[in-house]
Amino acid sequence: MIRPALFPSGDPAQLGLCPTRLSAVTRWAERQVQEDRLAGLVTLVARRGEVALLDATGLADLERGTPMAADTIFRIYSMTKPITSLAVLMLYEEGRFQLDDPITRFLPCFRDMRVAVGGARGKIDTVPAERDITFRDLLTHTSGLTYGFMQSTLVDALYRERGVDFQIAETSLAEVVEQAATLPLIAQPGREWNYSIATDVLGHLVALISGQSFEAFLRDRILAPLGMRDTGFHVPEADHRRLSANYIRAPEGGLELIDDPSMSPYRRPRSVCSGGGGLVSTAADYWRFCQLMLNKGELDGIRLLGRKTAELMTSNHLRGDMAAMGQPRWSETTAEGIGFGLGFSVMLDPARAQIIGTPGEYAWGGAASTAFWIDPAEDMAVILMTQLMPSSTWPLRRELRVLTYQAVID
Repeated sequence: MIRPALFPSGDPAQLGLCPTRLSAVTRWAERQVQEDRLAGLVTLVARRGEVALLDATGLADLERGTPMAADTIFRIYSMTKPITSLAVLMLYEEGRFQLDDPITRFLPCFRDMRVAVGGARGKIDTVPAERDITFRDLLTHTSGLTYGFMQSTLVDALYRERGVDFQIAETSLAEVVEQAATLPLIAQPGREWNYSIATDVLGHLVALISGQSFEAFLRDRILAPLGMRDTGFHVPEADHRRLSANYIRAPEGGLELIDDPSMSPYRRPRSVCSGGGGLVSTAADYWRFCQLMLNKGELDGIRLLGRKTAELMTSNHLRGDMAAMGQPRWSETTAEGIGFGLGFSVMLDPARAQIIGTPGEYAWGGAASTAFWIDPAEDMAVILMTQLMPSSTWPLRRELRVLTYQAVID
């Protein structure tokens, strides 16, 4: 059960949401299950600090018939990134570094980087980096780093060949970061927006700067103070039964199991705690984080971040939108009209983005189709938890956005 003390609920009508129109979210969730698009899902809509809708639909595990529940535990993958970014900004507030400081202050392995400019037959042509990577570059995904799974450049292939994968590595966080530093960048630092391992590097920087392991810092400084008791880098034995299964779309239709909760690597502590995609969580726990951000750094009398820092974190830091920085599309939608802050995407212009929303809202999602967005103007947060890879399989986030916003009536 969700812990009531941590999960205030309210009457949708009193929160400015039409109950009848909001029920469309539940009907939509039921269709996802009935049409075999998803095994199950949890949807949460909160406004003015209270939860107006919490709905669990379908199954958490098709093979065992386990019902989806409000406290089901999900792999949130890249929804880890905003929490890691919060950790970085907390250290920034302590005066440990400036955003435009080069990360070589703490990670000399990133000195004298090279940038790929072409190549063929496995040979990569490079030029020197014009400057060092900064903290801001990492937080905004403009560092020139990449991901091996992108499979679009020769550098991506090198990531796969050299084991630069924070999800499956069995060495250490430091060793994977150091291996990444031996490989070329795919763009000059600050020049382009490219999704990457940047937030994993930030996790390692949190450990170096704080003197704690990254896992311990998140636990002691963020997760425990916020009461996020079901969030971590693995699922404790007592809670194994609550871990959901993870699926992909089968070639012939339906769903194919790719991570059985009875054998999942998330059942044991991880050798590498990925700041870019390693956490598991629940809808209730992640709502705690969303509400902290809505409150500009404070929740239930606990302040983790100053108001001005929270405002800086959720402002656009790009030169224009993501499309202007070389990323024409992202996941389910165009990248026009969408900027990027220090750990979140930031809505600049809903009309250009071709999706309902509010300028200034910020968001992100995970590889297994989880998603959240936070709308300060509407004092609202929405969370989607499910387990289907990749996140681009269905336009779930776009559909849910329409259904939640159409319920706002004040």
